[in-house]
Amino acid sequence: MKTFECQCGSTLFFHSQNCVACQQDTARCPGCRRITTIEKLPDGIWVCSECDQTLRLCANRLEHGVCNGGISAEKDGAFCSYCSLNHVIPNLDIPGNRDKWKRLEFAKHRVLYDCESLGLPIHLSEQKSGPTLQFDFKSSAADPVSTGHANGLITIDLAEADSVQREQTRVAFGEPHRTLVGHFRHELGHYYWELIVQPNYLADFRKLFGDETNPDYASSQQQYYDHGPQQNWAETFISQYASMHPWEDFAETFNGYLDMFAIVRTANHFRQQLDPRWQEDLDQLLANYIDVGVMANELNRDMGLLDLVPEVFTETVIQKLRFVHRVVRHQRQLAAEPAVS
Repeated sequence: MKTFECQCGSTLFFHSQNCVACQQDTARCPGCRRITTIEKLPDGIWVCSECDQTLRLCANRLEHGVCNGGISAEKDGAFCSYCSLNHVIPNLDIPGNRDKWKRLEFAKHRVLYDCESLGLPIHLSEQKSGPTLQFDFKSSAADPVSTGHANGLITIDLAEADSVQREQTRVAFGEPHRTLVGHFRHELGHYYWELIVQPNYLADFRKLFGDETNPDYASSQQQYYDHGPQQNWAETFISQYASMHPWEDFAETFNGYLDMFAIVRTANHFRQQLDPRWQEDLDQLLANYIDVGVMANELNRDMGLLDLVPEVFTETVIQKLRFVHRVVRHQRQLAAEPAVS
């Protein structure tokens, strides 16, 4: 994620609610989409110092401190565009739940910001039909919870925000990464498959990923958990889990594509040395990602940390990434989104 600049010259970060140097209040402005300082006006109205948008603060910031989003003063509603997607949140009376929910919200907001930057819809217009995106954050300490997606509803187990439990699960499943950001990217892959790919690109999808109806998902899932990933999975899949079923293959590939976009954009923001064609050219995006990954992997190894870029990109995997890139670019054209900076 790129950083932003306070009016005092200090650095603001994506989740900043104030400047640590001058203590000025800050917010994510719905007008310019920047993290900017805001000035208070009467009646709970604020104004963005960057674009002069008048706004109100999200109720999740005012009541719980878990959001820095603004709402256009001209619009109704108590929540910002990201928090308004919540359908269920955890019981905040239970000790520890608020902090875990905050981690979930921070990850969700970061990923949704990237999706919007790519021109992917998170709120459907009146002209667009399809499943409505919503989020359930539930605790498996109360009842069984299965993280997943169904008809637009993404459910995340609050236990995933417990770093110890998440690491235990990561090791048990042999995953190179298991993060909150990764969960959102993966589940949003399922959402965009249903919203965009199924009605518009199904034939091309099946040529690359396979027929999602044969075998059916339940049979594929049982096969995977009984016998593990397909043999030689790394030759044709971006991850072990992708080999379970075409839906999971697409979701994992979409996850990997968003990883690439986020890492290259951040590196470009700080280094300003990457080939700018990455915004439109999948080959250049991948080349830049690998270039940054080699350096980052060695830095992580110097600190005894996991590799930032664990994937091996075979030609089959690249073709699947190219399909995702084509779908995303078409959506950005439909949304009339400018090139991502």
